[in-house]
Amino acid sequence: MKFQLSLPSKKESIIVVVITAVIIALTAIFVGYRPEHNLMFGLFLVLFFASDFTRKLAVALIPFIVFGLSYDWMRVYPNYMVNPIDVEGLYNLEKKWFGFESDGQILIPNEFFAIHYNSIMDFFAGIFYLTWVPVPIAFGIYLYFKKQRKIYLQFALVFLFVNLIGFAGYYIHPAAPPWYAMKYGFEPILNTPGNTAGLGRFDALLGVSIFDSIYGRNANVFAAVPSLHSAYMVVALFYAIKNRSNLAILITLTILMFGIWFTAVYSYHHYIIDVLLGIFCALLGIALFELVLMRLGWFRKFFDRYYNYIKE
Repeated sequence: MKFQLSLPSKKESIIVVVITAVIIALTAIFVGYRPEHNLMFGLFLVLFFASDFTRKLAVALIPFIVFGLSYDWMRVYPNYMVNPIDVEGLYNLEKKWFGFESDGQILIPNEFFAIHYNSIMDFFAGIFYLTWVPVPIAFGIYLYFKKQRKIYLQFALVFLFVNLIGFAGYYIHPAAPPWYAMKYGFEPILNTPGNTAGLGRFDALLGVSIFDSIYGRNANVFAAVPSLHSAYMVVALFYAIKNRSNLAILITLTILMFGIWFTAVYSYHHYIIDVLLGIFCALLGIALFELVLMRLGWFRKFFDRYYNYIKE
């Protein structure tokens, strides 16, 4: 690693400072500026101006930054203002496809797990769900520092692309999670606060408030379809296989992938339908990127210029 201390060009500096300032201003006006924004923008600027080496890293991380900003900016115009919220229809479809008889009544899997749970599963469910974003990002950074820059860029862009497809799904079909139907019934109630649901048992088990703090900040609970929790490890595993990563990485990602799928249902944050659509979302994003976008001349030029900037 060469940490050559040199400032970017005047043109690059102006572009980065102006764009960052505009984004900060718009975020403060329309979304609300929070302490985590200081961390994200501050870290990016420090990396960009510190050295040639860190500048390449800052630019390489842009897809993940855009992902965070895109998620944040959905607060400006919530999906339930675009299309009606589905609460009952999704619940009934889950019961039709995956419902089963238990103690004389037909239950969906979420309702079964709300009754049948134990501390061991609660613990592992919490661990699995805490990995859904950190591990894919860590995998991307691993690829970057292993100098697998081309496969890193493919992974990072697909990660962003899959998120954008999922966000579009939120607007096409706003839908309530299982815990909402189980707690409030089938009438949509706007501004309903987020809920830890089954993950609250992990907090109680360890005497912490991790999931309470995460879901307490959820500004829109009607974004359950597709389950992006279920998509991320699929993307990471695909590019780990494509990169021919070592067996330990492949096994770890596979275990986490199945663990997150199970936890999504076990914690009644998602229906099985949501999970399946999340997996489909990941596969669709990968296929469109690999088979369509990378064969378009303009996108290929963009990709090559991006890669040439961040490569060693």
